[in-house]
Amino acid sequence: MKIKSIIGAGLLLTVWALPGSAQIGEQRHNLAVGFNGGININSVSFSPTVRQKNLMGINGGLTMRYISEKYFSMICGAQVELNFSQHGWSEFDEDHPELEYTRTMNYVEIPLLAHLAFGKDRGVQFFIHAGPQIGFFISDTRKKNDAWENFTTPEQHDKDVENKFDYGITGGAGLELRTKAGNFLVEGRYYYALSDFYKSTKKDYFSRSAHGTIVAKITYLFDLKK
Repeated sequence: MKIKSIIGAGLLLTVWALPGSAQIGEQRHNLAVGFNGGININSVSFSPTVRQKNLMGINGGLTMRYISEKYFSMICGAQVELNFSQHGWSEFDEDHPELEYTRTMNYVEIPLLAHLAFGKDRGVQFFIHAGPQIGFFISDTRKKNDAWENFTTPEQHDKDVENKFDYGITGGAGLELRTKAGNFLVEGRYYYALSDFYKSTKKDYFSRSAHGTIVAKITYLFDLKK
């Protein structure tokens, strides 16, 4: 097993265990559901390197959160999402700026997040999210301009996704406004994939092909149980 996978798994277990290991505070049973939407700023970590710039995509879906307790000033809970998310990359070569190629990759993703918040029950809270994320590749689109006709096609252009199951770690922070009309969250995250979407054995061309994504999103939640 790769060292990065061992380290990643350890971090995931530690973070995910936080809400469950602190059951000595004020018990709560707050269940909330809602929806989220935002943007991804994507790149791909390739080895050998592929010159690229960030590719923007959309991210959105359903959210469910359960708050289990308040331990001193820290509110502890867990959050799960079911999202449609676009990843991929856009190539840019300074030596040949006339060449254009973009690959947009569509996934269904499930982040499993520890939710740690600080603040009052009504008003503004600061929160941290961290945990594992899994994804399932469903489709992609590729755009290449005519300037490529005079150049050799790189390995990654016509290569189909070989590993459709994606997994990694995600985390971020944000602010939540809790009102009688519902809860409004503004958040920034980073997703680091531990998996490669191309095969990465010694006989394969790429030894690394993994997503890295900056996520900015807004979430609305309403309480089902307080």
